[in-house]
Amino acid sequence: GLIARARKEWFIIGILLVITCAKLEPSVGVKGGPLRPELTITYVAVSVIFFNSGLSLKTEELASALMHVKLHFFVQTFTLVFFPVAIWLLLKVLALTAINVWLLKGLQTVACMPPPVSSAVILTKAVGGNEAAAIFNSAFGSFLGIVVTPLLLLVFLGSSSSVPFSSIFSQLFMTVVVPLIVGQACRRFLRECLDRRKPPFGTVSSVVLLMIIYTTFCDTFSNPNIELDRLSLLLVVFIIFTIQLSFMSLIFIMSTRKSSGFTAADSVAIIFCATHKSLTLGIPMLKIVFEGYEHLSLISVPLLIYHPAQILLGSILLPSIKTWMTARQK
Repeated sequence: GLIARARKEWFIIGILLVITCAKLEPSVGVKGGPLRPELTITYVAVSVIFFNSGLSLKTEELASALMHVKLHFFVQTFTLVFFPVAIWLLLKVLALTAINVWLLKGLQTVACMPPPVSSAVILTKAVGGNEAAAIFNSAFGSFLGIVVTPLLLLVFLGSSSSVPFSSIFSQLFMTVVVPLIVGQACRRFLRECLDRRKPPFGTVSSVVLLMIIYTTFCDTFSNPNIELDRLSLLLVVFIIFTIQLSFMSLIFIMSTRKSSGFTAADSVAIIFCATHKSLTLGIPMLKIVFEGYEHLSLISVPLLIYHPAQILLGSILLPSIKTWMTARQK
């Protein structure tokens, strides 16, 4: 049972291992080190992740869900407008506390992220919700996030002085947009082969993502001036779970009103898509937008916590949501 559990949660274990390795030997992954992250990570690894995303996104399946405009508008507005603004207001209050300021900035970056391609769809399908709507909003949100997320990060947090606005978007275009388009173009020709062989797209992205996380923390641990107190970390974990529960409850109330016009299956898709945030897209974007920030890894910590938290919370609530939806449909 333990081995099976470890296989299932290998990515979370991987995050802990790469952070530990970065702590033990940070010189390997720093800028100018043996791994040459300024080239291998900044350009190659990020491009691989988004090419992989373009190759795996089943855009041909989205046509059936395209016409449910009201649902899509609700999800994307909540994710990319309400969520960032609400967290920005919350941080005005939290700034008065002793919580590490860089972790608070990290909470804002979480709020600016698009929905994930995988977890929201998996949980929606497991409950029996509107899977087509979940697929559409995850894919559409990912495309939208390429443009909107960097803008939100720059609006709420500002950019590193060493990386001008034009440079950020030119790098985003070359390492995110171009690989994504090339991946989608390749998918048109390889669709039957991909559907038949089912390559491990998620595993490939996760492994590359672990490399990015490793080099990010190597930079941190090689800087002796950066410290993180445990109390701040525990408070941020508590805040993240509180935010997720609060927003899921709010969406549940809003989407289940008679006047909303949403079915029970629609509500399930909305709950997961609007509250989940993408780690796969988020970490590479933070790497690009905040290149040169010595506190980049601390800014990344809340997103690294949010990812397993959303899966854990979704899994715990799965039976209750399934029971509610079955009763509602009857």
